[in-house]
Amino acid sequence: MTQAWRCTGLRWGGDGPLLGWEGGRRSALPRGKVVAFEVVGAGRRTCVGARGNACPVRAGVPGRSTGARCEECARLDRAHSVAADTIADDPRPYHVYLAWFGPGMVKVGITAVERGSARLLEQGAVCFGWLGRGPLMAARRAEEVLRAALKVPDRIPYAEKRLVRAGLPAVEERVGELAALHGRALGLHGWPESLEPVPFRAVDHFGAFGLDGLPAADGVVSELVAGGVVGGEVLAAAGPDLHLATGRGVVVLDTRLMTGWELTAPVGEGACDALTVPVRELRSRGDAGVQDGLF
Repeated sequence: MTQAWRCTGLRWGGDGPLLGWEGGRRSALPRGKVVAFEVVGAGRRTCVGARGNACPVRAGVPGRSTGARCEECARLDRAHSVAADTIADDPRPYHVYLAWFGPGMVKVGITAVERGSARLLEQGAVCFGWLGRGPLMAARRAEEVLRAALKVPDRIPYAEKRLVRAGLPAVEERVGELAALHGRALGLHGWPESLEPVPFRAVDHFGAFGLDGLPAADGVVSELVAGGVVGGEVLAAAGPDLHLATGRGVVVLDTRLMTGWELTAPVGEGACDALTVPVRELRSRGDAGVQDGLF
């Protein structure tokens, strides 16, 4: 019987990006490594459960879902979530941060101080700086002030992040844009008294993500399918995304699409750069229209 594994997602640690697997195994993803897998042909994608608990009915979930949870498990997972703004009594200190993803693409967010920069790596932030530190509700208030006064969003879609990773400007420009916004933010009226301002210091992830010399992506995997094969050489990893050199060009794989499937090693000649799953074309930022099924 062919051995199969279930992926638990991409995690960022001190040694860089790691793919996790049920049972605790980890696979490092250095630049140049070949990633190749086949979706078990007789299988289906099942809900990954919520908050460490398995889905009681092993519900099926759509191939394009990045959450890989059924409606009930998704509700339970968000019932006690800072990101979903469903709790207000978390006693831990929080950082407010500004994250840069590309020219004109800066967002504000919060993360528990104890998590360090993990949240920024998970989001694919190319550059970031802390803005303040304090209680959860004060951090939330600072987020609201920046959104209202400076029109800084708290979300940037992954589709937009992927379009600009190739050919990013020099570090001086990245840091300069963040520094200017940091100064404007600290000068705003309505800054919460219990939130301690943090002097500006930029942290750059350009090297950690392997973005130097990254070619523009031709497409992005839209979903996995039973019997589909994905193979390619890792060119870069940013957030949950792997930029892979495949037999059909440079393609971005959102590793969140891998969860919930049973995966196995592909067989046959050419499997290491094969691509037999749906892929949609990536166009330059601002272009209208998306072609489904590029490959």
